Amino acid sequence: MKIGKILLGVLAATFIVSCGNAEFESRITKLEGRVAALEGKSGVASADGVQPIAASNTISSSSVSTSSDPEVKPEGPLPAFSFTEELHDFGTIKEGDVVEHVFDFTNDGEAPLIISDAKATCGCTVPEWPKEPIPVGGSGEIKVRFNSKSKPGIQNKNVTLTANTWPTTQRIRIKANVVKEEE
Repeated sequence: MKIGKILLGVLAATFIVSCGNAEFESRITKLEGRVAALEGKSGVASADGVQPIAASNTISSSSVSTSSDPEVKPEGPLPAFSFTEELHDFGTIKEGDVVEHVFDFTNDGEAPLIISDAKATCGCTVPEWPKEPIPVGGSGEIKVRFNSKSKPGIQNKNVTLTANTWPTTQRIRIKANVVKEEE
């Protein structure tokens, strides 16, 4: 910490002698950001202020937001999911069975709903979702297929939907008790 302040002071004195006032201010701001980043303060300076950097504390010329930044709610009308159910229990199934369930939903928001992605927690679970926009008041379905091969025991799987909603993600879940088939 003290070394950073000393280094900053020496560099500031050097810039005072060789630079004009505006250029001096810009360089000092950048150096302060770099020192803060090196000390683990998670910031990189730009000419117009401090911008967040990646969690690895590497310094780059472009600003990179961290995943811990809170989502900002967009302004204006937004779509909204309204599921008839968010959890489906297949009950007891035999290992190796492939089962599927359809989750029905309605867009209860004020704008067309666009699902940009659907990801499952593992490769044994595959979601299918509508690629076209769902109008206000319209309905759609998410089909989730689960392959129980090599998955004995209680299984709980999440499917995370990413859409133009607030918040941007919505989860639906399936579960099953997978029993080994008698040999």
